[in-house]
Amino acid sequence: LDADNVFVESRKKPICDVPEIGIGNKPIDGGNYLFTKEEMDEFLKIEPAAAKWFKPWYGSQEFINRCPRYCLWLGDCPPNELRKMPECMKRVEAVRQLRLASKSAGTVKLADTPTRFHVENMPEGHFIVVPEVSSERRRYVPMGFMDDSVLCSNKVRLMPNATLYHFGILTSNVHMAWMRAVCGRLKSDYDYSIKIVYNNFPWPTPRDAQRAKIEQTSQAILDARTLYPDASLADLYDETTMPPELRKAHQQNDKAVMMAYGFWGKLNSEPACVSELMKMYQQIVSQ
Repeated sequence: LDADNVFVESRKKPICDVPEIGIGNKPIDGGNYLFTKEEMDEFLKIEPAAAKWFKPWYGSQEFINRCPRYCLWLGDCPPNELRKMPECMKRVEAVRQLRLASKSAGTVKLADTPTRFHVENMPEGHFIVVPEVSSERRRYVPMGFMDDSVLCSNKVRLMPNATLYHFGILTSNVHMAWMRAVCGRLKSDYDYSIKIVYNNFPWPTPRDAQRAKIEQTSQAILDARTLYPDASLADLYDETTMPPELRKAHQQNDKAVMMAYGFWGKLNSEPACVSELMKMYQQIVSQ
C-alpha cells in the first residue's frame, strides 16, 4: 500500500473493548466421539439410550456447507448412566487408551478424564461462529449465529455474548478488508486467526443511531438468508450464485459500517480503507 510500514503483532487480548473470541472444542479422541449421520444412526440401533448424548458438530467445512457431523458428548453423562451403555463405554475406553499411549505428558494426563475434551468451549445461549479457513474467492467470509444445541470444533472461532452489532461489523467490507490484509493463508484460502486478525482489529465508536442502523442491517442479512432455507452458506456466498436480496443486504450493511467509521463518501477502494484502519490501529496501540 502507499502508506507507512506497520507491524501488526500477535496479541492475547483485543485492542478495543469488545468480547473476546476463542476456538471451539478440541477432543483428542482419535475420532471415537465423532460420527457422520449414517454412522450415528447405525450406532443408535445398537445403543439407543445414547441418543440424548449426541449433538450436531460443526467445523469450518460443516458450518459453511451446512452439513454437520455428530458428536457423542459424554462429559456430562453421570457414571451410572454411562455404565449402562456398553457401546459408549467401548468408545470411552478407546479414548483413554489412545491418550495413555501418547508421547505428550499433557495428553497422558487427559486419560484421567476420558469423557472430556482437551479444549472445551461451549458458550451458553447464542454466539457468533467465524470459520477458521474459507475460500479467497468469496467477498465475505460466511459467518453466523449458532446456539448451545450444537458443538463447534477448534476449526471455527466463537464469540459468546455477541450482538447484531458485533455481527454487522465482523461481516462488513471494512472488516473483510482488514482480514484480507493481515490474515494468514492456507494455500490461498483465508486463515482467520484470533491473535492477529481479530485482536488487532480497530473497531469504530458509533453514535447510538449508527449502532442501531448496523443492528438493523445485520438482521436484514440474516433475514435474506432465510429466504433460501435449503441453500448452504457456500451456495449463498458464491460470487456467481449470491442471491440479489443477500447482496443488497450486505451492501446496506457495508454502508452503515463505513458511516460509523466516517469512511462513507471519503474512501473508494479497499487499499484506502486498509490504510485508514492501519492509522487507527497505530493510534490505539500507542495509547
